[in-house]
Amino acid sequence: MASISRKRWLILSTVHARNDTRIVLKEARSLSKIADALALAFADGLGNSRTDFGVPIYDLDVRRGSRIVRAIVGNVRAYRFARAGGYGVVHFQDPELLVAGLLLRWRGHLVIYDVHEDVPGDILTKDWIPGMLRRPISFLLDSIEAFSDRQLSAIVAATPTIARRFSPSKTIVVQNFPIEEELGSESSCSDKRAEISYIGGMSAQRGLRELVQAMALTKSGVRLNLGGSFQPKGFEQDLRRLDGWDRVCRLGFLSRIEIKAVLAQSVAGLVTLHPIPTFLTSLPIKMFEYMSAGIPVIASNFPLWRGIIEGNDCGLCVDPLDPQAIADAIDHLVENPDVARRMGENGRRAVVERYNWRMEEKKLIGLYERLLAAADWVR
Repeated sequence: MASISRKRWLILSTVHARNDTRIVLKEARSLSKIADALALAFADGLGNSRTDFGVPIYDLDVRRGSRIVRAIVGNVRAYRFARAGGYGVVHFQDPELLVAGLLLRWRGHLVIYDVHEDVPGDILTKDWIPGMLRRPISFLLDSIEAFSDRQLSAIVAATPTIARRFSPSKTIVVQNFPIEEELGSESSCSDKRAEISYIGGMSAQRGLRELVQAMALTKSGVRLNLGGSFQPKGFEQDLRRLDGWDRVCRLGFLSRIEIKAVLAQSVAGLVTLHPIPTFLTSLPIKMFEYMSAGIPVIASNFPLWRGIIEGNDCGLCVDPLDPQAIADAIDHLVENPDVARRMGENGRRAVVERYNWRMEEKKLIGLYERLLAAADWVR
């Protein structure tokens, strides 16, 4: 094993993809500005490579087996990799890696847990977990996170609501806001087509059934672009049987460049998630990316979201369970381009002024500088 070095930093995930926007394009790119030696480790079986900004990516290759097997193997390989590389700072992204994180902390590494979601809350809604097991598993994970909170060096929370579950003294909020220059476009109203877009994971809880049903109720001749993957895979076949599917353009997985192009020609972006507890207090990146692209947002009428959308006059909030309400909002923006343009400009301005990664980057870098200045290092 190499000696632990405060100059060697590792960002680690066995669940997320190596093109994850928050992990790679935001956090890793930001930290590479101040790091002497930064590395990324994933578990996707795609081999070793480098980012376009020069940070090495290592492959832990733990794809095989059930979720439980992958979690066990992932913890073992992640722990061994971090120890063998002498990475003094380990920034891990998955609750599945809490065991490895704790072991590394007890061996003298600085360990940061990046909490993207309220996982104990999410477990209560997971269809793949038997109903009678959801509450016990949720309670167990909540207890493990509470214990880890006391042991780990720091917690990075993606939203203020998530942060409230952890100790204020060691938790910072680094929100998943857009890189303000990434999706911005110089397109004008004349460049827009009679299209609206949804980009992201597609499931029943994310409102896709109601979106397709809404397309059958629209009167403006608009089409719906869907970019992303269906969860579960068979869900797409269910949607194809609905009235309104003939107005859908299935785009599949999109690169960041392709997302920019699709949004540039769209009248509006959709984020009509169902009112389940974890969504009510979430801040979905797609909402802010639509704003960053300069298009109005049609969003669920959750109080938190309404405060952002209506507070910045950058879109419309609707009942996500009501296809007719969604259709009416779509038609209103398609048929009133001046309104859509004003809302899009307002959303873009709000991103430039408040909801951007530039501000969140400062908080993340500040955390690293404080931890490094205060740490006692094992040699």
